[in-house]
Amino acid sequence: RRSDCPINFAVEIFGDKWSLLIIRDLMFKNRKTYSEFLNSEEKIATNILADRLAMLENAGLIRSHKNGAKKSGYKYQLTTKGVDLVPVMLEIVRWSATHDKDTGTPAAFIERVVNDRENFINELKDSLSEAEV
Repeated sequence: RRSDCPINFAVEIFGDKWSLLIIRDLMFKNRKTYSEFLNSEEKIATNILADRLAMLENAGLIRSHKNGAKKSGYKYQLTTKGVDLVPVMLEIVRWSATHDKDTGTPAAFIERVVNDRENFINELKDSLSEAEV
């Protein structure tokens, strides 16, 4: 690490757009497989996806399991450490919705983030913690 600064710690994990988008896909879009991540609207390259999945797994934010439906594939899931990012991700959504007039986030989702934040956080954390890969 460059320093023990908490901002630096986060930047070293999330310092590129792909890491946060993979976490977004796991957290909000129910994407769990390599091919589902590849098919996201941002069109991540295969080499970058493989690198970011490995980095997020090494950082303890996600874990992989053999995908029973596909012998060669894996399913990915947020760990407890990854689920703890729910409030951070929701705050990014709230900030973006405030400052991006073209946001693609549904109004009902933003409404929950703004007006029912704590309940929404708890519901998301519960659903992600209970989710099985």
